[in-house]
Amino acid sequence: METLEGATDDLVEVIEALREEQDGLGLGDVVGQGPHGSQIQRAVHHVAELVHLAEAAEDAGQPPVFRHEVADARIQVEHPVTELVTGIDLIKQQSRVAAGEPLSMTQDQVSPRGHAFECRINAEDPKTFAPCPGKVNRFHAPGGNGIRIDSHLYSGYTVPPNYDSLIGKVITWADDRHSALMRMRNALDEIVVDGITTNIPLHQNLVRDEAFQRGGVSIHYLEKKLKS
Repeated sequence: METLEGATDDLVEVIEALREEQDGLGLGDVVGQGPHGSQIQRAVHHVAELVHLAEAAEDAGQPPVFRHEVADARIQVEHPVTELVTGIDLIKQQSRVAAGEPLSMTQDQVSPRGHAFECRINAEDPKTFAPCPGKVNRFHAPGGNGIRIDSHLYSGYTVPPNYDSLIGKVITWADDRHSALMRMRNALDEIVVDGITTNIPLHQNLVRDEAFQRGGVSIHYLEKKLKS
């Protein structure tokens, strides 16, 4: 890098290019954007952090120092979205790598298809987001084509107060965004978690929201909606 000013300008251009690609792909919140959108969003955030660090160093009269970020090697909570649009079992592939075996496919063999959504079901108040542990009197998981449930819940299970409030994930897939969203709407209407308070009503509200249905929402969408 010749000068900090020039480097900062270059980084800003990268940020804007990534943001334009985000908008052009119709990608917004990580819930519905699939693997490529989440990579773009993370890239935007990382590059923005570099710009801020560089500017802070310049203000302090020190040369900017760039270090490689620590790799986050764990499986991501949104991994079912990637699995549904690619047909690849990521846990199986991760286990192969851990056992010293190669991946069973190459990057050019990965072909995303269709659209997927994921809703995290939390044992928490849908308005205040306060944790709501307790006993689940009745649990019914939705079913049907393109609907996947990842959960450890069962009728009679007690959600403890000691851990994260995540108790399940509802994931839907279809050939297009609208169909995937309609499947999610039906799944959220069918799922039953009696005995504790969950954020299911919030998800039911969001999938019916016109702005969310149109797509292109930003990371500030939920904050603004809750204030309205």
